[in-house]
Amino acid sequence: MSAVNVPVVESALLQIADKRQIKTGRERLAEMSPQCGFGELGTCCRTCYMGPCRIDPFGDGPKTGVCGITPDAMVARNLLRETVGGAASHVGHARHVLLTLRDALDKKVPYEIKGESKVLALAKVFDVPTEGRDVVAICRDLVDIALEDFGRQDELPNNWLSKRAPKIEQQLWKDLGLMYSNPHNEIETAMHASSMGNDADPMSLMMRVLKMSLIDGWTGLALAVDLQDILFGIPEIGETEAAVGVLEANSVNVATHGHNPVLSEKILYWAERMNEEAIAAGAERINVVGVCCTGNELSMRHGVKLAAHNSQSELILVTGAVDAMVVDIQCIWPQLAQVAKCFDTAFITTDPMVRIPDARHIPFEPQHADESAREIVGAAIEAFRRRRGKPVDIPQLKSKAIVGLSLEAIVGILSKVDPVDPLGPVIDNVANGNIFGFAGIVGCSSIRFRDGAMTEEMVKHLLAQNVLVVTTGCTAHILGQAGFLTGEATNLYCGEGLKAVLSALGEAAGLDGPLPPVWHMGACVDNSRVVDLLVGVAARLGVKVGQLPAVGSAPELVQEKAISIGGSFLAMGVSCHIAPAPRILGSPMVTQLLTSDLSDVTGAVVRVEVQAERAAQWMVEHIAKKRDALGLITTGVR
Repeated sequence: MSAVNVPVVESALLQIADKRQIKTGRERLAEMSPQCGFGELGTCCRTCYMGPCRIDPFGDGPKTGVCGITPDAMVARNLLRETVGGAASHVGHARHVLLTLRDALDKKVPYEIKGESKVLALAKVFDVPTEGRDVVAICRDLVDIALEDFGRQDELPNNWLSKRAPKIEQQLWKDLGLMYSNPHNEIETAMHASSMGNDADPMSLMMRVLKMSLIDGWTGLALAVDLQDILFGIPEIGETEAAVGVLEANSVNVATHGHNPVLSEKILYWAERMNEEAIAAGAERINVVGVCCTGNELSMRHGVKLAAHNSQSELILVTGAVDAMVVDIQCIWPQLAQVAKCFDTAFITTDPMVRIPDARHIPFEPQHADESAREIVGAAIEAFRRRRGKPVDIPQLKSKAIVGLSLEAIVGILSKVDPVDPLGPVIDNVANGNIFGFAGIVGCSSIRFRDGAMTEEMVKHLLAQNVLVVTTGCTAHILGQAGFLTGEATNLYCGEGLKAVLSALGEAAGLDGPLPPVWHMGACVDNSRVVDLLVGVAARLGVKVGQLPAVGSAPELVQEKAISIGGSFLAMGVSCHIAPAPRILGSPMVTQLLTSDLSDVTGAVVRVEVQAERAAQWMVEHIAKKRDALGLITTGVR
C-alpha cells in the first residue's frame, strides 16, 4: 500500500457526496462566506443584552462597547471564555474516567485494571507506599489523591499539578500567580470574572488564560491519560491502517467517534464477542474502525484501523458502508444524523451532553456498560441486514501506519540501544545535529486548509531539516493517511541525520526498516505524553522545558480545546505556531503579548502563519535559536 495524498481521499469522498446530492461542510462554509470580520478579530461581544457590541479597532466605527469595554479587554475576555471551554472539556473527560476507575475498584462497573505498571509508576510520583500492598489498594490511594483535587477548598496546590509537573516550571507559575487548587473553582471563577461588569484589565484576563491552560494540561490531559493507562493499559508500538479504504463492503462496519475510551473499549469488546451474530446475518465479520480521537485510543492499544479524522466524519457516511456510527463526546457534528438518514446507517449518541435530533440515543453509563454496548453492536448488525446486497462506494485508499508510541514505548525502544541511559542516544543525536529539534504537530483537521494539505506540506519541510515530529489527535489521522507514520516515509522525506537515527532505532525495535519520522502518540488528551517526553529530555539535559529546541503547532485550528492545549505549551515555555489566527487581531495589546512580549513572561511566543513552507521555516529558525542558546550545532539550517 503506497502513501495517500489526503486531499485525494477527500476528493474521492466529495465526488461520492456530490453524486448522491448530499451537502457537506464545504458547501455550508461557502454559503456563509465571507465570515464575520468582527468575529474573526475577536471584537464582537454578546456577554450582556445591551449588545451585541462590535468594536472597529482599525476604522471609524465604535471604539468601545456600550459598557465602555476596550477592544483589548473584549478580545482577552473572549479568549478566556474559549480557554474555559477547552479546559472544561478535558477536565470533564478526566473526571469521568476517574469516577469510572473508582467504581471499578469497588466492582460497581465492569472494568478492571490493565495497566499495573502505570499504577506503580504513579505511586512513586505521589509517594504512595507499595511494599506488601496489592495493586488495587495502591490504586485506591491514587484515586483518593485525584478526587481530593475536585473537592478541596483549602487553596493548596492541585495534586496532579504539584506532583506531576516539573518543579522548576512550578516556581515560575507561583511567581506569576498561576498555580491552582480545585479546577472546578477556577473554571467558575474564570466565568464569573469574564461576565459583564467584572474583570476589564486585559493583562489580568490573559493571566487567567494561562492559568486555565495549566488546568487543561494537568487536571485535564495528564490526569485523563494517567487514569486511562491504568484502566486500559499503556499503549505499545504496533501497526495498523488509515483512510476510508479500511471500511469493508461485506462486513458490519462500526465507526467509533469521539474521545472517551470508556465507551469505545466496550464497543470493541462486544464486537469481538458478537461476531458470530454478524456472520449469521450474512456478514464476513464485525469491523470496528476509529474516527477522530477515540479512533486513536483504540488504535494505539488494539491496532483498530483509523477510518477518518473529524472533518471526514460526514464524508465516510456517504460511502453507504457504515452500519453504525456511535459517538460519545466532543467534535460530533450535528449534521452526521442527517447524512446517516440517507442510508441504512444507525447514528447512535450515548452521552447526555450530546443529544442530536434524528439520532438514536442509547444511554451509556459505566455501570451498565456491557448491556449498552451489546445493544449498540446489535443495532449495527441490524443495520447491516437492511443494507445487505445494496451497492456501496468505498474508495480503495489507505496507508500503513505505525502507532502507539507512548513515552513508555519510546523508552522501551531506546533501552535496547542503551539500557543504562535510554535517553542518552537521543541527547547525543540532538547535540550533534542529527536530530535538529522536535515539533509537536497536533490538533484538528479543518476544511479551510485541507485542499492545500497544510499539515502534510509543513511536515515535509520539517523532516527535510531533520526535525523529529510527534503527533496526536486528528492531525495524527491526517499524517497517517498521508503515509508519514511509516518507515518508508523516513527514507522518502528525512534529512540524512534524522534518517540515520530512525534507521538505528527501527533496527533496535525489531522493525523491518526505520522508525517512522512522525511518532503517533495518541489522541488530543495524549498531548500530555508529548509534554512528558519534553520533560524527560529537559531533565536529562538539566535545563527547563522552554530551553529545548522544540516547538508546537496547531496547523488547522478548529476547537476551543486547541486554544487551551496551546496555552499549556506556552505556560511551559514552548513556543507555538498556529493557523488560522486565533480571534485576537482586534486587540493590539493581546496580539503584541502573544507574538512577542510573552517571551519575557514564560519564554514562549505564538506565530501565526497560514502558508506551510513559511510556517515550517519559522519553526526551524526558532529551533535554531534554542540550539544556539544551548551551545549546540546549528550548521546546515536553511
